[in-house]
Amino acid sequence: MIVARHLSLAVPLLAVLAAARLERDRNVRAAALLAFVAGAVGIAALDEAARRTGWYAFAPVRGAYRGLPVDLWIGWAALWGPLPMLLRRVLPLPLALGLLLWFDAVAMPALHPLVRLGPHWLVGEAVGLLVVALPAQLLGRWCADRRHLTARALLQVGLFAALLLWFVPTLAFELGDGSWAGLTGLPASRLLLVAQVALLVATPALAAVREFAVRGGGTPYPWDPPRRLVTTGPYAYLANPMQLGAVALVLLTAAVTGSLALAGAGAVAVAFAAAVAGPHEEHDLAGRYPEGWRAYRGRIRNWWPRWRPYSSGPDAVLWLDDGCGPCAAVWRFLARRRPAGLALRPAATHDRVLRRAEYVGGDGHRERGVSAVARALEHVHLGWALAGWTLRLPGVAWLAQLVTDAMIAPPHPANARRAGAGEAGTQVAGAGEAGTRGEGCPTPSSASWTAPSPRSGSTASPGSRPVPSPPPPG
Repeated sequence: MIVARHLSLAVPLLAVLAAARLERDRNVRAAALLAFVAGAVGIAALDEAARRTGWYAFAPVRGAYRGLPVDLWIGWAALWGPLPMLLRRVLPLPLALGLLLWFDAVAMPALHPLVRLGPHWLVGEAVGLLVVALPAQLLGRWCADRRHLTARALLQVGLFAALLLWFVPTLAFELGDGSWAGLTGLPASRLLLVAQVALLVATPALAAVREFAVRGGGTPYPWDPPRRLVTTGPYAYLANPMQLGAVALVLLTAAVTGSLALAGAGAVAVAFAAAVAGPHEEHDLAGRYPEGWRAYRGRIRNWWPRWRPYSSGPDAVLWLDDGCGPCAAVWRFLARRRPAGLALRPAATHDRVLRRAEYVGGDGHRERGVSAVARALEHVHLGWALAGWTLRLPGVAWLAQLVTDAMIAPPHPANARRAGAGEAGTQVAGAGEAGTRGEGCPTPSSASWTAPSPRSGSTASPGSRPVPSPPPPG
């Protein structure tokens, strides 16, 4: 068994080193490292499932993690992660998966008695290739070639979540104190409360990942970074929302499970971020964005957020139908709080027909409907920004839009008056009239749903220029 263990580690690692000599690109090698981590975490999870289903097991040996020999684990992760990825130019993905299946089908029986196969071990092998090897390959290949931005960002989120919420705690419990019983033994009501707190803690980090993707064109992985400096969303309040969210989740898990070892891991993560990752990131960003980064870091802290957002560059614009009751209420709500870096404009003055509210960032980024209003909340202060990030979570945004369309303000042509001007002749609302601009919104008028004051542009003629909201302070 000793020879088998040595070979299971040495052969894959030597193959990876040989493949790395053929691929000199630093970013591709970094993507291979990410594929290795994905493979290692996935194989550890697969081993947990195999022990429960009887697919396979390992002989009791020294140097094992929860029954999985570490040398076999590393070699297996190298085969399923970086090796096929580094050879991606000559090894298409279907062929790579087929070769992995063939190799494992030959190697695993040959590793007896180190590996003890169950009657349905090939089922476990197929499951492993689909849920571990395939995602690891896609993640590595897409990051290396910078393709499928949304998909690779989601895969990274899944990997980092598995690391933070399962692998690191399990490792801390194995080597130190605490156990999952502290969490699984909670009553359903308390477990739901913990889940809600965890989601609240994770929301800024998830919003930051999305900001990297949609505004920066990159991902959280340091070797797959945004192509532009991102200072919007959570980054308007804090320089490292993802690191802070990760540490907070680890500490929350440590508190619930009663693990001092896991709390120590959180402290080590903070020290690493402050002493290693932080200076490296600042040096890199200062070199790529010298002026913008210097101005940004002069106003934003690493671990303590601002209350009001940092704003630079052109103002964002939120277009609202000021003749619609709910939209007018949103206008007044935002205007009273003097949002930073945001101008409010009547949708009737837009250059095209809008059926929902529209947000246009200073960089040209656009969002509509509930997501547009949620974006506007980021310009108020940290409390409302957190509400906006929550509204834009996957699933939450869809549900909120569905409720809004069905019960509050269905989609309607906000600038119907101007659109129909050619057919109806001169159709201009008087100073005391609502005009046809609000006719598309079925919400009844009431004293509480009044339109904004005339300075909002609700009585402007069809050809008039839009009048922005009062400029924010600073």
